[in-house]
Amino acid sequence: MPGLRDILHQNVREGDLYEKLDRQRVRCFACGHACPIPEGQVGVCKVRFNQGGKLYVPWGYVAGVQCDPIEKKPFFHAYPGALAYSFGMLGCDLHCAYCQNWVTSQALRDPNAVSPPLAAAPEVLVQDAVRQGARVLVSTYNEPLITSEWAVAVFKEARAAGLKTGFVSNGNGTPQVLEYLHPWIDLYKVDLKSFDDRRYHELGGRIGPILETIRGLHAMGVWLEIVTLLIPGFNDSEQELRGLTEFLAGVSPHIPWHVTAFHQDYKMDGPRDTSPEDLLRAVELGQQAGLRYIYAGNVPGQVGEWENTRCVQCGLTLIERQGYFIAKYAITAEGCCPSCQTPLPGRWDAQFRGQITQRPFLPQARPHLVTIHN
Repeated sequence: MPGLRDILHQNVREGDLYEKLDRQRVRCFACGHACPIPEGQVGVCKVRFNQGGKLYVPWGYVAGVQCDPIEKKPFFHAYPGALAYSFGMLGCDLHCAYCQNWVTSQALRDPNAVSPPLAAAPEVLVQDAVRQGARVLVSTYNEPLITSEWAVAVFKEARAAGLKTGFVSNGNGTPQVLEYLHPWIDLYKVDLKSFDDRRYHELGGRIGPILETIRGLHAMGVWLEIVTLLIPGFNDSEQELRGLTEFLAGVSPHIPWHVTAFHQDYKMDGPRDTSPEDLLRAVELGQQAGLRYIYAGNVPGQVGEWENTRCVQCGLTLIERQGYFIAKYAITAEGCCPSCQTPLPGRWDAQFRGQITQRPFLPQARPHLVTIHN
C-alpha cells in the first residue's frame, strides 16, 4: 500500500514558481526559503520536489474543507457575517511547536499527523462553496504559499463565479509569489508570530521575508489583517511588542491587528495560557504605537470593547461582536461611520447581508470528495 508521500507525489503538476539552475537543480520561489532543490529531492516544505530538473507541486486534492464565519479567519474588516468556504492541502514551510493545524501542516514531518487527501477539482470546490452560500474562498489549514499554484486555479474559478478570495498564511513569501497571487487574491491574513528573528529560527524560518510580505501586500492594495498569537514567555515582552506594533503602524496605522490568546497545543505545553490581562496589556502597547484598529481574541466576553469595531474619530461602535456573532452593524453603504462620515478602511458591502452561521461547520453532501488511496 502506498504511503502518504507516495500518494502526494502522484498528485502533482509542474509548478510555475521556480527557475532552473545548473546540474538539474531548481530554485523554488513559493516561500521565503527560496530552496535550491537538487534533482530527486524535496524542498523544506516536503511537498514541492525536483524530478528530472522540473519542479513539481501539489495538485488535485484537498486535505479538508470547512465553512467558517469570516470572523474566524480572522477578518474583521472584510464582509462581516459572510461565510468563508475554507480549504487546505498538506505541508508547511515552518514547524511551529504550537500549531493548531498540525495534522495537516506537519503531515510529512510528524508520523502522528495523518490527514488523508481527498480528490478535488477547482470547479467542484467553487460549486460547493456557492451551494453553501459562501461569499469568500479561503486557502488555509496548511501553509497556502507552498500550494499557490493550486490556490490560483481555485481562485480563478471563484472569481468567475463572483466570489472573493483569501489566504490565511504565515506570510513567509517572496516577491515572485506575491506577484503571482496578486491578480487573484482579495484578502490576506498574516500570522506575525514574533518580532525576534531568533524566535523565527526556532520555528524554522526568518523574520525578514515575513516583514517584506507585509510591506508588499500593503503596497499592492491587497486587504491585509495581522494576527499575533500572544504566548507568555515566548513573544510577549514589552520590548518585542513595542517593536512589532511600531513596525505595523509604520506600514499603516490602519492595518487591523488581532492579538489572540494562546492555549497549550501540539508540542508546546510549557507556557501558561494567555490571560485577558495579557491581551489588554498588548492592546495598550499597540495603541501607544499608533495602531487604530486593535482586537483581542480567543477569550470572547472577557476583553470588553476590544472585540468590536469603533469609529476612530467619534468612538461610535460600528460592528459589535460576540465571538463570531455579529450583534450590531452600523456602517453606511459608502463604508463610513453614520455619525461623522469618517471612512472605515476595509472591504464592505452596500448593506449588511446577514450571517449564515456564527460557528464553523462541515459542508453538507460532499460525495465528490473521495479519499485518494493510490
